Amino acid sequence: MNLKLIVAMVDTSITDVVIDAAREAGATGATTINSVRGEGLTPEKGFMGLELSSNRDVILFLVAGTMGRKILEAIGAAGNFEEEQGAGLAFQIDIEDAIGLNTQLPKIMEEIAGEV
Repeated sequence: MNLKLIVAMVDTSITDVVIDAAREAGATGATTINSVRGEGLTPEKGFMGLELSSNRDVILFLVAGTMGRKILEAIGAAGNFEEEQGAGLAFQIDIEDAIGLNTQLPKIMEEIAGEV
């Protein structure tokens, strides 16, 4: 099974844009973890103890390995990751095996077969 896990960390305002771009590029679904916090190279400054940083979402995509790079690039372009500092971050990880994909596995296997 040739699968990749794509993890995208984005501002909540562009979560839907990123998911739509990933789907157009071939992702069959997404899982969103809402309202996470993170800190980049330059920490956000607070005001009287209140946080000024915006909320972030973590979006997880389990995709056919052959589609990983294409989907990753679509996510980056939709979120302007390379143009805007702090816009987001995405990366992919090899998945050795997975279970519970009964509804998505036929489509993922079709994509793997079509790319070979």
